[in-house]
Amino acid sequence: MARPRHGIARLLKACVYSWQGFRAGWRHETAFRDAVLLCAVLTPLAFWVGRDALDRALLLAALLVLLIAELFNSAVEALVDRIGAERHELSGRAKDYGAAAGLLAALLVALVWGTIAWLRFGGA
Repeated sequence: MARPRHGIARLLKACVYSWQGFRAGWRHETAFRDAVLLCAVLTPLAFWVGRDALDRALLLAALLVLLIAELFNSAVEALVDRIGAERHELSGRAKDYGAAAGLLAALLVALVWGTIAWLRFGGA
């Protein structure tokens, strides 16, 4: 059967593939599960910590960036593992880049949440 090329059928198929990606991330990736659980805890808190709509948007955006980075990291790792199990400098480098992206996303969460919480509760 041919893939739908446009319209609602294509959009629905894309949503199915996206949902499969979320499920695979949850099932196979501990770091993704941890990030989802962190988001589940922090998302409601964003509406208390954030002083206005911009604060809340920044708090939530940082969490989404973390999820995105974890999914990309998992995709890179799966692709490298699919290519082969033998050690190769470029394979290691690709996995390290993915891990670095996840770390930067986690640091972004800490920076945004820390700054907004400090402004709300401790500072200016």
